[in-house]
Parts: sequence; C-alpha cells; structure tokens
Amino acid sequence: MSAARPLTTLRTVAVLAALPLLLTACGYGADSDSDDGKKAEVAADAKKLSSDTVKIGYFPNLTHATALVGVQEGLLQKELGGTKIEPSTFNAGPSEIEALNSGSIDIGWIGPSPSINGYTKAQGKNLRIISGSASGGVKLVVNPKKIKSLKDVKGKRIATPQLGNTQDVALLNWISEQGWKVDAESGKGDVSVVRTDNKITPDAYKSGSIDGAWVPEPTASKLVADGAKVLLDESDLWPDKKFVITNIIVSQSFLKDHPDVVEAVLRGSVKTNEWINANPDQAKASANKALESLSGKALPANVLDPAWKSIAFLDDPLAATLDTQAEHSVASGLLDETDLKGIYDLRPLNKVLKAEGKDAVDDAGLGVK
Repeated sequence: MSAARPLTTLRTVAVLAALPLLLTACGYGADSDSDDGKKAEVAADAKKLSSDTVKIGYFPNLTHATALVGVQEGLLQKELGGTKIEPSTFNAGPSEIEALNSGSIDIGWIGPSPSINGYTKAQGKNLRIISGSASGGVKLVVNPKKIKSLKDVKGKRIATPQLGNTQDVALLNWISEQGWKVDAESGKGDVSVVRTDNKITPDAYKSGSIDGAWVPEPTASKLVADGAKVLLDESDLWPDKKFVITNIIVSQSFLKDHPDVVEAVLRGSVKTNEWINANPDQAKASANKALESLSGKALPANVLDPAWKSIAFLDDPLAATLDTQAEHSVASGLLDETDLKGIYDLRPLNKVLKAEGKDAVDDAGLGVK
C-alpha cells in the first residue's frame, strides 16, 4: 500500500454524473430503505438531552454490528437517557448520504467510499467522520476449479458490489499492482470487473456468470458455503492488517446544535464495541437476531461464524487508511485529486475515550482545526 497523502480537487462533470454509483456502500439484508421497526425502550423518568430524538442510520450488515448490537441490546439508548433513538436501515451509501443531507437522519454508520464522496460532493459542508466502528471483513473469493492462484485471476470475471464502492476501488488498485490494466468505468481489461449487487452475487456465482468476487462479509462467507475458496483476505494488504470498513458520520448542523447527543451516541458506540469484544459469542448472536428482524432470515452458522471472525470492532477510524483509499480512487481514474482536510472531527470521541481511560485516536492530519 502506498503512503497516505493529502488530496486536492474533485473530477468535474464526469465524476459528478457518476456520483450516485460512487457513493454506494455494501448492503446486505432488506431490499429497500426502511425503519427497522424496533422501538427504543426509554425509561419514564429518563432525562432528555438537547434533542428529543436522534435519527440513526446503518446497514443490515455484519460490518455494521456496532449499530446492530448497540440498538438490539439497548446500549446506545442507555447513554441517551430520555432522548429517543429513531433507527433507519439502508442498503446503499447514496440513500444514507441523501438522508443525512436532507435531515432524515442525524448520525450514520457507513463505509469509507460514501463518506469520501459525500463529503467532496458537498464541498466539505455536510458531514464529519466522528469515529471508527469496524475493520476488515473483506475477501477475494474464487471458484477453485477455475482459479488456483493469484496469477490465475487474469482473464477471469470478478464481481464487486458496485462501480466506485469501497471493494471496487480495492480490486481495481490490486489489479493495477499486478501490472494488469482495466478500464475503471467499464470494468473491461485484463480482468473483467463485474459490478453485481451483493444479494445477487451468490446466484451469479452458482450460475457460473462470475468466477469470483471481492466482497464484504457476510457475502464472502456465503460464497464459500456455496463452494468458493478464499484466495485473499484484504486485511493482509494493509499495515497491521487494519483498514476502515465502517465509520460513523454526523451532519455538521446536528454536531453543532446537539454536541451532547453526539457525545452520548459515541459513548454508546465505545461501550458497545467494548461489550462486543468482551462477549463475542453473545454479540454475534445479538447481531444475527437483529439481521433476522430486519431481513426476515438469520444467517446460518456456516456463514455467520467465519464472517464474524474476520471483522474487528474498534473505535479508531484508521484515518490514514481512509486517505489511502481515496488515493486509490484517484489512481484508478474514478476521482481527480480531492482535499479531505476537515472530514474528521474526533474531538468528541477523544473526550469519550479519555473518560473511559482509553487512548486518544488520530485523524492523520485530516481533522477540523
């Protein structure tokens, strides 16, 4: 991986036209945006903060387990007291960014690519990243009959969730590092990059229309359960085997008007991650229960167990890796150089971490001044 560096301007007309695709993150579960139907339990005598409610968005996806478990177990609501959570779930980055921009949600768990593109499209005026949430959980899985080694990927059809999303950029960058060439927008070249919704990818694999996929969990483990083989874990490509896959964003207006609510959500997120890491089996079951509630179907053990093991839940946003991911978007031709300075405001998180006796986290020079 190349060293992170500051980035400077956004591609004009072409990229703006492509932004609905570029903003996409990796969803798994329900087919459309919806409130998850869960009613937050608020004690009758609980004291409200500066807002009656906080509207929180996340995906029905294991890489968003901090939100899934935090809501399911009441850990987020506990920190908010009488300020009630209004949860909504999303399957793609564009709709969650849209919801944040319109005020339909205040805070959201979301992937790095939608965060980057949402921030740049709004010229840095809509959101801040305020915390990390998860690392890892992304794999290149392949048909072992067709692909036996990394060099065999050349000439094959490899799926990613969508043009310009986090996994798409990672695959394009990896292909480039092999010395192969692919046109980023069409996906044509030495490897055929086939943009396929995660919910469709398992059927595409079983039909033989793709030879493998660079995808997040639990899609990767679902493919393995269908006979695929893990050829590469993306974590192995990053320093210390860590890279951001989910972070927490907030609208700048909500952060300004309700800092106490933001701090309470962050405190709940930190305590949820602590509980997840201390109780992995209970947390895994809780996340699966939430997924079943949202999508109508729980994940089977042969998918859930390996998927869960590959994800690390942490508060550090791993800011340098987000900058590197943006750099890879530039190198792939999906973005011109863009300035990410100010995308982070980690002051509320570091205040919470200090109170919990934990170390502060770094914004890699991309924080507000």
